[in-house]
Amino acid sequence: MFQDNSVLQYTLDVHSVQEHLFRVSLALPAHTTDSLTLTLPAWIPGSYMIRDFARNIVRLRAEDHQGKLLDVAKTDKQTWLLQTGGAPVTITYDIYAYDLSVRSAYINDEYAFCNGTSVFLQVKNAESLPCSLQINQLPGYADWQIETSMPARQQNEDGMRFFCENYDELIDHPIFIGRCQLKSFDVNGVQFVLLFSGNTPIDIDRIASDLVPVCQHHMTLFGDPQPVSRYVFMTLLSDSGFGGLEHRSSTALLYPRFDLPLQQEPEEKTDGYITFLSLCSHELFHTWHVKRIKPDVMVKPDLQTETYTEQLWIYEGFTSFYDDLTLARTGLIEPEKYLDIVAQNLSRLQVNAGRYKQSAAQSSFDAWTRFYKQDASAPNHIVSYYTKGGIIAMGLDLLLRKESQGQYNLDDVMQILWNDYGRDIKGTPNDVIASITEKHFNIDIQLFLNKTVYGVEDVPLQTWLNDIGVSLKTRVKTAPDDKGGIARSPKRLHRAFGAVTKALETGVLIQVVREKTPACEAGLQVNDKLIAVNGYVVTPPLLQRLLDNSNEDTLELLVIREGRTLTMTMPVRPAAEEVCYLEINDKQKLLNWLQVDY
Repeated sequence: MFQDNSVLQYTLDVHSVQEHLFRVSLALPAHTTDSLTLTLPAWIPGSYMIRDFARNIVRLRAEDHQGKLLDVAKTDKQTWLLQTGGAPVTITYDIYAYDLSVRSAYINDEYAFCNGTSVFLQVKNAESLPCSLQINQLPGYADWQIETSMPARQQNEDGMRFFCENYDELIDHPIFIGRCQLKSFDVNGVQFVLLFSGNTPIDIDRIASDLVPVCQHHMTLFGDPQPVSRYVFMTLLSDSGFGGLEHRSSTALLYPRFDLPLQQEPEEKTDGYITFLSLCSHELFHTWHVKRIKPDVMVKPDLQTETYTEQLWIYEGFTSFYDDLTLARTGLIEPEKYLDIVAQNLSRLQVNAGRYKQSAAQSSFDAWTRFYKQDASAPNHIVSYYTKGGIIAMGLDLLLRKESQGQYNLDDVMQILWNDYGRDIKGTPNDVIASITEKHFNIDIQLFLNKTVYGVEDVPLQTWLNDIGVSLKTRVKTAPDDKGGIARSPKRLHRAFGAVTKALETGVLIQVVREKTPACEAGLQVNDKLIAVNGYVVTPPLLQRLLDNSNEDTLELLVIREGRTLTMTMPVRPAAEEVCYLEINDKQKLLNWLQVDY
């Protein structure tokens, strides 16, 4: 089709900041066919939902080397057919970029950001050809910098040029063009780059210092040689957004700017900052575990349609276990704080009835239609392969230690996964975890997996937690928004409600209704406006006060639903012990498990 020495030449421009437009041109050399087929991915690896990125292409044209327009026919939602006659051709198209997320493309007055899956057309049957990318500096924006983890960079008078081995590599490096703060640091010969959009006075030196032991931990766990020589933490700062998406040598993050430490602030770790460190830990861990160790069907996935796997509990679940564990192992958080985080994850599972209806394997398989397209009933009907998978990982670690008298643990499993499947990116079968423990440790974990992964039973942590000096307990919430962990207040809720609310100017908005709770039995629905209880107009705090101080069997609710007023009767019931906390019985055992030397 193309000659062996052919290169696909892409050029990326920020065409209009005000209109949020990228302009991309793709120059193709002469070829042996009369037509070419171009496509754009429908989804991005790591985010399992069809997003139809091609819908953001607002104009596309093709011309030959003499400037003559060529016929372009759109054959489906993301495919174009060009009649070229085999001559060199240049395709030019504009991308509307206004999705503030880590998955797509976004342009505002501070920066332009994109993933390759959102902006770079693929030439069918030429995916293995090398690609060059010219990113042009935006005229009039001299303070905007160009940054990506893409290799083989060359500075030129128009901007920067990069070279990739093939299309898969081209689309696996997010691109940032804009005002930003940069900080580089070296860990065991690998260069790490911190990028934060804008000019918020965050303490970037402190963040870099705190991430050094996280990087060291992951690199030591998997061992040399490292899969990357340069890695970029690319963070888009926003008011309240949150997200992370892994790439082969970088991550794109979205995070609230004022949850990060600012310059001159005391060096305490707020919950918001701990969550950021955990997010960085999580996405960096994916450099090994997802980008290289991956399910067999994800080695060469079809980005035009869904690719199903039951293994996401292994990949997101195990990573969710290690992200916070790493902070405790490296001393970035105290053991007590780590146990509180685990307890909050357990509590998140405990309050959702969906864990009895969907297994972790089913949750993985149905990610495309259920996890990534959650409706108001999701807590009652599904389980998170992140949360349940993380608890499964912890249980598996404790089980392996128990069965092997401390000889093996989950670290050993991760190292075998890396050596046997990750270094050469072979792809893992569905039974990979059971196979590893049987083959390498002579430990049969199939019953455990049948119950907790393929079945809907809870992970029996209480069976093994005493081995690490910890006991699992439950308690009543101290407030409606209590997430679990050791109680910080002597207060306790006395009455159950069963719905998540949001304050309105008058009354509260019902956002989630949990099944088999007083709110559900009363008939409350999502998007109802609960105005009054027993004749009193409520706010979220007053609603709970009226509940807690009621001596009646029922309460009368005044509700507005779709412009109608309804009166409902809600039963009054005691609050249940529905959140978890972990209590330390033997701290030395806990420290030994955490591999911490205090």
